[in-house]
Amino acid sequence: MAGMPSEPAATPTDATPIDARPPSGSAEDGSVKAVLHHYLRTARRDLRWKLEGLTERQLRTPMTPTGSNLLGIFKHVSSVEVEYFTGCFGRPSGIEMPWFEDDSEPNADMYATAEESVEWVFALADRCAAASDAAIDGLDLAAVGTVPWWRNGTVTLGRLLVHMVAEYQRHLGHVDILRELLDGAAGLAPGNSNLPGEEDGAPEDWWDGYTERLRQIAADAPDTLPNTPTT
Repeated sequence: MAGMPSEPAATPTDATPIDARPPSGSAEDGSVKAVLHHYLRTARRDLRWKLEGLTERQLRTPMTPTGSNLLGIFKHVSSVEVEYFTGCFGRPSGIEMPWFEDDSEPNADMYATAEESVEWVFALADRCAAASDAAIDGLDLAAVGTVPWWRNGTVTLGRLLVHMVAEYQRHLGHVDILRELLDGAAGLAPGNSNLPGEEDGAPEDWWDGYTERLRQIAADAPDTLPNTPTT
């Protein structure tokens, strides 16, 4: 792709392992900012983990009518994050992202072109995370920035941290489903499936019966719109 660097060098986002437990939020361990940053970093880790062990074809395969694919979601959320935490506070990252230019095609940030290799996208995500972390570390929660593409774009770092944690978690839900459809892999986080297992009386073959039971409940349900209250 014209204007793209040949291969961005991977930069570790943080040499410090992410603790299993978030900070308490007290002044002694970084207050609320440390808590929000913890959840952001954890979400990054979980999204990357969901892409491990798949072939390039699997990573690129669109799994929905709107083209949802794992590599594209990874590219999208990484590049959106760095724009929020750097450019919106007048601290541009210097990372070229032509998919956000005015003349780019719709949804250009939601897939990787043939020229953008898997290794390139992973390295891009590392650079974006490192630039975001540097900006977050250097700003107070009350620091004010501007999001040009929002209707009311005056924001604080605190609001953008909440926004990006929510953004990651929404896309992690998408990725959970796409990964399970691709190869059956499921789970919440590395080392924590958060799913019933053999110790709960749910060995691997238990899931077939469980799913079939749900299909039967659905098949017996009326094919009409439910009368649900609206808000």
